[in-house]
Amino acid sequence: MKSDHTPETLHKEYVKALKKEKRIIFLYQAIIFAGFFLLWETASRLNWIDPLIFSSPLKVLSLLAEKAADGSLFSNVGITVFETILGFLIGTLAGVLLAAVLWWSPRISSILDPYLVVLNAMPKVALGPILIVALGPGFTSIIAMGSIISIIITTIVIYTSFKEVDDNYLKVLKTFGASKKQLFKEAVLPASFPVIISALKVNVGLSWVGVMVGEFLVSAKGLGYLVIYGFQVFNFTLVFLSLFVIAIVATVMYKAVEYLEKKLVKYR
Repeated sequence: MKSDHTPETLHKEYVKALKKEKRIIFLYQAIIFAGFFLLWETASRLNWIDPLIFSSPLKVLSLLAEKAADGSLFSNVGITVFETILGFLIGTLAGVLLAAVLWWSPRISSILDPYLVVLNAMPKVALGPILIVALGPGFTSIIAMGSIISIIITTIVIYTSFKEVDDNYLKVLKTFGASKKQLFKEAVLPASFPVIISALKVNVGLSWVGVMVGEFLVSAKGLGYLVIYGFQVFNFTLVFLSLFVIAIVATVMYKAVEYLEKKLVKYR
């Protein structure tokens, strides 16, 4: 008689349990999501909160439909998303390259170490006015703000990961005559993929912060501009609409990084 506890059966039961757990988690997430907006709408209608300041989900959806119909929403979203993605890519790539330079040259690492510590401690958003004066009140300064806010932390995190690669891997490669370039390509960089992915996830949020600050200061277009304009004219429904769209787009970017992570893990 064939046992019910064969590896194939156990694997199927495990996969089934995982799918069931995911459904349960998704159900609770949906309940929390729907409950939040239901409570918000109810509180606004019953004046538990000031509807002028806190608006309501139905008002936000109505304004969303209005802005989508006249096309103004898509133009503002497109500008901000482009600035954020560009700042995200520049900040991440520059951080990885700088980390690679520090790993390659211990002398440069020793020289720059105190400066990296100071720059990491400095609030990057305070550099906004300086960037605007230096680069001009336009697209370039916003991109620079979105990039600079993530470069230093990316460099520090990834460089630390490079240094923590097991020396035994490097010794084995050196035994076979591997060059420093080959050490980096075959051992250091692949071993740091999980940390790089984690840095990407963090940089999604940091890039949005940098771009929003830049748009607050100089932009006449974009979601950051809509937030500031909404405050100026006391239209808080417009503010909540902008925040809602930012949350959606940021979530999409985060999921894209998660998809990249799965592909890299599968490849490895």
